[in-house]
Amino acid sequence: MKQEGTERLDACCQYGADTDIGERDQILLHAAQLRTILRPEARTTPWFTANEEVDADFPSGRHVRTRQFRAGCVFLAHDGRGCAIHRASIEGGWDFHGVKPHVCRLFPLSYDTESIVVSDDYLDYSCAYEPDAPTLYRNGRDTLAAVFGEPLVVALDAAEAQLRRSTPARLPVITEPPRP
Repeated sequence: MKQEGTERLDACCQYGADTDIGERDQILLHAAQLRTILRPEARTTPWFTANEEVDADFPSGRHVRTRQFRAGCVFLAHDGRGCAIHRASIEGGWDFHGVKPHVCRLFPLSYDTESIVVSDDYLDYSCAYEPDAPTLYRNGRDTLAAVFGEPLVVALDAAEAQLRRSTPARLPVITEPPRP
């Protein structure tokens, strides 16, 4: 982990996250356990923005945003790398699906009204340059199915198979991040 107050290039949670109202409510049900992971100051700070946004792209049709805390999402684990929600689920033996915001589970994939896209800042993260990493689709496949339904994944599986048949087995890998 980088020093506090510096950019975390391996933390996809630098900015907070849009969180469906249902996910927010589930997070609050696990608040006691989450507080044991967060820094004392983050335990008592409001975790979410107060205003609910109406957004048809979210399962409930509404979302809030997690607040930023010390240059990252309030749920960025404060004694190590990673998401406190994800860590709490592992430590507590509960399923993080429906609790950890789906936009976080999808990263580096994202979506807008009619498209699934790659996050604009994906190339800023070191994971974009791992030669043995799974494809973005393979990495996000289960979450895509959970969020958008099995028919989408069936269609994407078919597109992936067609692409694999028509392209070389190995594409060139960029080994260094682009220079600013």
